[in-house]
Amino acid sequence: MLTRNCVSSLVIDTLCEQACGQNIAILSLYCDYQAQKDQSAVNMIGSLVRQVALGAVGMVGEIRDAFEKSRRGGGKSLRLPEMLELLVKTIGSFERVYICVDAMDELLPQHRSELLRALRQIIQEAPNTRLFLTGRPHIRGELDRHLAGEAYLIHVVPDKGDIAIYLSRKMDDDDARDPDLMTENLKNDIMKTMLEKTSEM
Repeated sequence: MLTRNCVSSLVIDTLCEQACGQNIAILSLYCDYQAQKDQSAVNMIGSLVRQVALGAVGMVGEIRDAFEKSRRGGGKSLRLPEMLELLVKTIGSFERVYICVDAMDELLPQHRSELLRALRQIIQEAPNTRLFLTGRPHIRGELDRHLAGEAYLIHVVPDKGDIAIYLSRKMDDDDARDPDLMTENLKNDIMKTMLEKTSEM
């Protein structure tokens, strides 16, 4: 079974392999429920700026100057509009840029809306940018609102056969480490419950 993190990692790995030796940047963000307060739109866009700066050698000085200027102007961090302007400018030095954001649904609603608006602005102002987003189905309406006409949405349904194989292997691994860890009844209960949960997705 492929979890969202696995799918996202596979996409990123594949893009990196295909982009090797080309003027292409692969940027990624992993949203985490436990870090919701820190994952504001400005912090997430700032992370993209840091990532893209590593490949945009000619822009490093300009990016550093923007942060230094901000510090001298009262010690405040760059605000979202300034961060977006810097990102769009830096992205322009690449032939193609892929931005992958995993688990959008893990963000706080206000941060998610702000990030989606920022991503829309990026793809409008930097047409060489492509987005890959993952998230649970309940945020689809929000994606439609913010990215209407800018994105194709694909609904991925977990395959019960893959999940059963994955669970079976994991439980076999646990058995190999400690045969007394669980009974056959417990294994069957875990398998049944997990497959029922999959049906609800």
